[in-house]
Amino acid sequence: MRSLYKIFTPVFLLFMFASSQVFAKEAYSQQRFDALQQAGEVVLVDVYAPWCPTCRQQQHAIEAYRKANPGKDFYVLVVDFDEDKHLVRQFRAPRQSTLLIYKNNERVWFSVAETRAEVIAKELDKAIGTQG
Repeated sequence: MRSLYKIFTPVFLLFMFASSQVFAKEAYSQQRFDALQQAGEVVLVDVYAPWCPTCRQQQHAIEAYRKANPGKDFYVLVVDFDEDKHLVRQFRAPRQSTLLIYKNNERVWFSVAETRAEVIAKELDKAIGTQG
């Protein structure tokens, strides 16, 4: 029984670590955004509120995209709609549930309340497909 524990514990921990990385997102900072853009990375800015049901639907769509496309790299930087009002104004987000995709210092997509996974996936594919 102990040997099974020794075998399965590392496997379980590896699985947990890998699955936690599936939908990695981080708080927005101008420094991080600039560095990612300079490196030619695709950045999805997510103007989010934890109480927003539309935002939760968007999170599911983005997570599903990540799981279905593990080789397609993009970064999610989150702007807290309630706490980061200066950023909400900077991005001209009319409300929570605003999604913006940036590539090469250019906004390539802007959407408010879009929850259809196929639409979000199509826009990410367009941006990622022309990376660099």
